[in-house]
Amino acid sequence: MKDQQREKNLKKGRNVQTFNIIYDSIEVGVSLVAGFSSGSSALIGWGLDSVVEVISGSTLWWRLNGELKDISEEKVKKRERITLFVIALSFLLISIFITYDSVLKLINKETPDWSTLGLTILLVSLVVNPFLIWYKYKYGKRLNSKELIADSKDTFVCLYQTIAVLGGILAVHFLDWWWADPAAALLIVPYALKEGWEAYNNGKKVKAQ
Repeated sequence: MKDQQREKNLKKGRNVQTFNIIYDSIEVGVSLVAGFSSGSSALIGWGLDSVVEVISGSTLWWRLNGELKDISEEKVKKRERITLFVIALSFLLISIFITYDSVLKLINKETPDWSTLGLTILLVSLVVNPFLIWYKYKYGKRLNSKELIADSKDTFVCLYQTIAVLGGILAVHFLDWWWADPAAALLIVPYALKEGWEAYNNGKKVKAQ
């Protein structure tokens, strides 16, 4: 019989993921519209990061829901492993796209237009993401869930990128630093690669258990 406290934490963790998926889906739509209309590589990269967060968040919801439905421990471990590998792949795809798009913008010296829509969603995310990070980490610790903790780091990457993108947009608009937008996007790559590698290694450890 499932421990009642663990079941309670699983439900709360699943609820956090549900909210995360809904919010990130909104973030995707708004940021990509703003990014493509303004020509901002940082906003586009940030929007694609949110696409990846929706995918990894949905995979993690699937893993937590599986345990709540009393599937076997073997199947839970399988879902945990898949989730960690999805998170790792997510970080890799983010890094590749951001690097390609940003370097291209730097070479072509492309300057993005001002985007009030982009600025608005960035400011909202500055408020929302710290709460998501806290609750994901909190329930990741309570459940001893490596994948939930890894997902909290994924959201931290999004928060870090939000600050960088916001700084880049403001620098382009107020200081005429044409290079600030793609440079801001590139700041996220080293951290994303590091966390992706860590999630991948954690996935291998789960497989070996």
